[in-house]
Amino acid sequence: MDFFFVVFFLIQFIRKRLNTHVSLPEWDKKLLLARYTAIGLLAAFYILDQSAFVHWLWYPFVLYILYIIYNEKDFESIRATVQSLFPFIIVGFLGDFFKLVAPTQYREYHDYFDVAKAFSFLWMLALWYNFQKQQKVLDKEREEQKRKDEENEAKKTSLEYLVAERTQELTIQTIELQRALDELKATQNQLVQSEKMASLGELTAGIAHEIQNPLNFVNNFSEVSVELCQELEEEINKTEIPAADKEYIAGIISDLSQNQQKITHHGKRADSIVKGMLQHSRASSGTKEPTDINALADEYMRLAYHGLRAKDKEFNATLTTDFDPTIGKVEVLPQDLGRVFLNLFTNAFYAVAEKKRVNKNNPAFANYKPEVKIITKLFGGKLYIRVADNGTGMPESVKSKIFQPFFTTKPTGQGTGLGLSMSYDIISKSHDGILDVSSTAGEGTEFKITLPVS
Repeated sequence: MDFFFVVFFLIQFIRKRLNTHVSLPEWDKKLLLARYTAIGLLAAFYILDQSAFVHWLWYPFVLYILYIIYNEKDFESIRATVQSLFPFIIVGFLGDFFKLVAPTQYREYHDYFDVAKAFSFLWMLALWYNFQKQQKVLDKEREEQKRKDEENEAKKTSLEYLVAERTQELTIQTIELQRALDELKATQNQLVQSEKMASLGELTAGIAHEIQNPLNFVNNFSEVSVELCQELEEEINKTEIPAADKEYIAGIISDLSQNQQKITHHGKRADSIVKGMLQHSRASSGTKEPTDINALADEYMRLAYHGLRAKDKEFNATLTTDFDPTIGKVEVLPQDLGRVFLNLFTNAFYAVAEKKRVNKNNPAFANYKPEVKIITKLFGGKLYIRVADNGTGMPESVKSKIFQPFFTTKPTGQGTGLGLSMSYDIISKSHDGILDVSSTAGEGTEFKITLPVS
């Protein structure tokens, strides 16, 4: 009977402690089977009139249960408690063994064995009770710790939320501050540029004024000198002097006239350079205005075309436009951007006219048709403008220098070398945009303008 109670309570203890019904369902089934086996052994013991054989079966049965507990990892947490069974099992086994081999002596000392067995049983129950008590304390502490952990987790989550919210606010503030700083820097750069251009404009205006007067005298007197040379030549022809002397004097007058013409030509060239410098350095006095970019580009394209047509009646070119109708009006400096368009279109028409002139007698270019194209496109908050031609194009060595002041590929007297430099400053400094160029020698050139649109 005592082994039955021990096994029964041991199985109940394991099932309750490990919650095998939920966490270890397979072991729970085996423990129930072990409990039914214990009940079967108890019934067999009394049915067979307290059979000694059935009594001895309890030992392998209990030892097998202990073997399972000490070899399966699932029962590791209860091994210390199960050790309390060992004294009871040992005392019971020694008593039964002594009763089997020496029944006469056993009857004499069986009271001692019964006391020892009872004491070991009570000791086992005491250990189980103490373990249960400690376990309840541990469970309570664990529950308290769990509650604290949940509170800490809730505080942590709340704190993380507050930190994330504050971080987001700081990020937004940082972005706003960065934007304000960028705007401030841009405004500062514009102010510095305006001051520089204003100072340079005043300086250039003074220089131009000082140079303009002697240049006017040089140009005027050189033109008068040419006329005087012509009058002198006419008077010489009326004078009766030897033909050899007349021819000699006529040669001198011709050389003098040519020199005066060269002085006039280069004087006017110097005059155009001074005016170009003045235009290049002058700061724009206007403010940005809503402007129809398509209409502005079309206007200056036709202005540049008819300007070249006025100089060369035989020149013809195809004007191709591909305007984005969704652009609407954009905040720009219309006068300055118009100067950029005029420079780009003038260069494009010059390039196609020059290509046609150079290849006039070349059969390979008999079907060549000069074409200048402009494309506008609004995309991703930026305005893209392309001015392309199928003219002479440029080699890499020239392309890398075209935005430098006073650099020009045109013959002397046909360009100041300031148009593209001025255009680059207008796009990059006045409009915070990009002016770039791609070109292939002999095939054509494309200027690319990119403007931010707010």
